[in-house]
Amino acid sequence: MNSNLTAERPTFVTHLECSLTGEHYEADQLHGLSRAGRPLLVRYDLGAVRGFVPRAMIEARPTDLWRWRELLPVRHTENVVSLGEIETPLVPIAKSGGPNVLVKDEGRLPTGSFKARGLVMAVAMAKELGVTKIAMPTNGNAGAALAAYASRVGIETIVLCPDDTPEINVREIAAQGARVYRVNGLIDECGAIVGKGAAEGHWFDFSTLKEPYRIEGKKTMGLELAAQLGWRLPKAIFYPTGGGTGLIGMWKAFDELEQLGWIGPERPKMFAVQASGCAPIVRAFEAGEVHAERWEDAHTIAAGIRVPKAIGDFLILRAVRQSGGKAVAVGDPAILRAADDCAKKDGLLLCPEGGATLAAYRQALVDGLVDEEDEVVLFNCATGLKYPMPDAAETLDKNGAIDLASL
Repeated sequence: MNSNLTAERPTFVTHLECSLTGEHYEADQLHGLSRAGRPLLVRYDLGAVRGFVPRAMIEARPTDLWRWRELLPVRHTENVVSLGEIETPLVPIAKSGGPNVLVKDEGRLPTGSFKARGLVMAVAMAKELGVTKIAMPTNGNAGAALAAYASRVGIETIVLCPDDTPEINVREIAAQGARVYRVNGLIDECGAIVGKGAAEGHWFDFSTLKEPYRIEGKKTMGLELAAQLGWRLPKAIFYPTGGGTGLIGMWKAFDELEQLGWIGPERPKMFAVQASGCAPIVRAFEAGEVHAERWEDAHTIAAGIRVPKAIGDFLILRAVRQSGGKAVAVGDPAILRAADDCAKKDGLLLCPEGGATLAAYRQALVDGLVDEEDEVVLFNCATGLKYPMPDAAETLDKNGAIDLASL
């Protein structure tokens, strides 16, 4: 086990709170949504954390996800699960992005995506709270992360995915111990089946934001980012937004860091990036709405952000507006072009959702929403190795004459 986790430590969770009404819920009990049908947020005694954990103590620890343990919900070290959740690097992409553009490459995490952050925390808390059977809808990567961590701690897992989910994701989920089913519908329709089974008592519903702890895992992206930049934040963050857990989590992380006195009040502009074929958050943002209506006939090559209806829509929109950012949509051709440019010019293979953030940044430059001088961070949420790539190789006949100079 990681050396960060070898001893019992004080924990600082005080309660859970409805993100809509502020109603309090007891910690250390199994919860889904609040009585208002909205996500629950974990709250901490940050004054006690400030007195117990100086920033220098965090800086001295190994740079993995569990270095932030006082700001995470797991009470007992024996319930921690880990597959080696490293701090992901900030990779400059000067040629395809610009001199001040950094990619936080989440594809370096276990199971190859940022879904590992949320699911490692949610599974650890499921273990702590006695859950034995979980079901979840997925567009691919979340199911893979859930399967890996749940299998590691012996929790039975059922995963439902749209029938056009990338084949490698479907096989990865099954290979890591879950039962996986293809469904002739979109992710929210898979979620409806999961919800029905949960209501009938067959399993616990692990859908995005329907349990409180994925946000806590995802917020480590914001904690890491602040530490990596010397306890400051970039001018802008471009985040691929489907369910929006990571964007919500980072916004929460920045607030907690400020309350600890570790950063100031400055915040990055948060850009929620969606695909033009599935852009409910963009439509709601532009209309000035608090909630986003379901997007019909959702389609995009960036399957991870093909989420027609997000239960945390109001939290995403609130963070974007408070930050002075924007919800932006980009088309599939721009996504493909950006990913291709980044691979060929900067050697970094983006997933389609990561390509969407680069495409959105380019559009934001044109629209004057950011300047080339602004330091910006794009989130590449998964390794590009999981996604289809064109076969561009030509053939050589080893037995024929080969014009080596022409190769």
